[in-house]
Amino acid sequence: MSSCGLPEGATGEQVCAAVKTALEETIAGSKAVVRMGSPGHFEIEVVGAAFAGKNRLESQRLVLSSIKHLMAGASAPVHAVDRMVTRPE
Repeated sequence: MSSCGLPEGATGEQVCAAVKTALEETIAGSKAVVRMGSPGHFEIEVVGAAFAGKNRLESQRLVLSSIKHLMAGASAPVHAVDRMVTRPE
């Protein structure tokens, strides 16, 4: 088991599910769609009331802080977020 809670060598599907879960549990009332591009690279779309009144940078920080445990360390399953869309409900 890695430090982010995923098994070593987790599949892209497992990592997508972990990212989605982390986002939806951390950002109350949100709904997330996560897609993997190339290995370790992801596209994230999150909709939730938490984004109301936030600018782009504040929204990005909220998303990235929610998945920071999946991006930490040399063997992190998430290396990059290539596309991020956030919007209020």
